[in-house]
Amino acid sequence: MLSPPMKRKRPPAKPSTPGSVRIIGGRWRGRRLPVPDVPGLRPTPDRVRETLFNWLMPVSEGARCLDLFAGSGALGLEAASRGAAEVVLLERDRSVAGLLRQHVDRLDAGGVVQVHCADALDWLRRTPVRHFDVVFLDPPYDTGLLVPAWDLLRAGGWLSPLAWVYAEWPLDRPAPLALPPWRSARAGQVACALYRVQSEPAA
Repeated sequence: MLSPPMKRKRPPAKPSTPGSVRIIGGRWRGRRLPVPDVPGLRPTPDRVRETLFNWLMPVSEGARCLDLFAGSGALGLEAASRGAAEVVLLERDRSVAGLLRQHVDRLDAGGVVQVHCADALDWLRRTPVRHFDVVFLDPPYDTGLLVPAWDLLRAGGWLSPLAWVYAEWPLDRPAPLALPPWRSARAGQVACALYRVQSEPAA
């Protein structure tokens, strides 16, 4: 008697290697971009990014996005790949910001993605010229920048009236933002949450 044929499983997607980051979905799906070996630069894991952008799927198309601590650019470039109308990447390390500009050129994304070499907190102290629908808050874990950046975002009028804010932190630490998340998850040593923020933008 013949055994029933075995079902072939699809091979799992290859994760990003330590020296590169992979865009998971959208028009640049599968593209790998180099990541420099810089202290504190820690790309959001593939699994966490996939979860996040599944949450954001209904709103990512046409959104204005701000990646305050861009680093590898994994979050902001993923948003652009999935149809964001505008993505602003902030990175204070000059060499890393230069590499991000190379990524933008390589992807021909200059019409959507802007890269600014700037300190995130100083940048947020300016008068906002636009409001953002989605903001990514993922600073290096040991810098203590997440809560100050969050405070400046809300106080400075940078958020759209109904904005989404994503935060990421080490699993062994408490959630840094004192408000209930819309969605939350954990993977490996990373905890993350997406918040729905109601605010009144500055005039």
